[in-house]
Amino acid sequence: MRVSDPIRSIRDARLTLLGTGTSSGVPSIGCTCPVCRSDDPRDHRLRTAGALRFTDPDGNPRCILLDCGPDHRQQALSAQLNRADEILVTHAHVDHVWGIDELRRYNVMQDSPMRLATSADAWGDLERVYRHIFCGERGPNGAANWVADIEKVVIVPGESRTVHGLRILAIDLRHGVMPVLGFRIEPEDGSLADDPLFPLAWCTDVSSIPQESHASLQGVSTLILDALRYKPHPTHFTIPQAIEMAQSLKARRTILVHLAHDASHATLAETLPNGVEAGWDGLEVRSSSIR
Repeated sequence: MRVSDPIRSIRDARLTLLGTGTSSGVPSIGCTCPVCRSDDPRDHRLRTAGALRFTDPDGNPRCILLDCGPDHRQQALSAQLNRADEILVTHAHVDHVWGIDELRRYNVMQDSPMRLATSADAWGDLERVYRHIFCGERGPNGAANWVADIEKVVIVPGESRTVHGLRILAIDLRHGVMPVLGFRIEPEDGSLADDPLFPLAWCTDVSSIPQESHASLQGVSTLILDALRYKPHPTHFTIPQAIEMAQSLKARRTILVHLAHDASHATLAETLPNGVEAGWDGLEVRSSSIR
């Protein structure tokens, strides 16, 4: 591994968990269970999403969004986001993409378009739902309608791209029988090899990981992993399954997300093994590149 010039490397990198909840959020509408009525703020879970902020090798501030669900405006205000250079979308379910219309604000602030990267199948759904953005059908007011300026990037599992000094590998996962994407992210120049944040893996909405994808996830420093609840579910890891997978992959630190209201944060904190923890909205994982 070559020694990299620290001035020309990724720095000031941190991942913020914008949301850690399941598709209905926690508290769930109309629910009076103890978790939904909890006054512990860690039990208030918006839909799962993340923001990876860093300074690129040229010294420019950057932000990569990891999914963009219906709570994005609220999440962005809470995390004080002011730009989005790239949006990585795992799949096109409502709780992961119905915040895309909010992205237009970043165009104004950074005076540039954004890239949205996802699979060809997910792009088909996005172009159908967001025709006013992606297909030029802006409605009766034409160009007067204010829509996000987004560049289309189609990605394929097993292929990697370099984005502002970070290598992003798309990973094949399964959400029930549905193929979805996970992402492994790390500095392109090989720096920060023994880092608290990198390599980072984002694997939400997953019920199984094909054997050929395991190598791409082995030994990551930070594994963000789906763990819906204790009771079995056809399209999500249970909490015990997520623990077993994390230990199999030998992740240094696993943070469970996409959590339902079956267990409180405090309960999970008492019962999870070393190296595995429950995520909470606003949790930050910081790289050693923070200065």
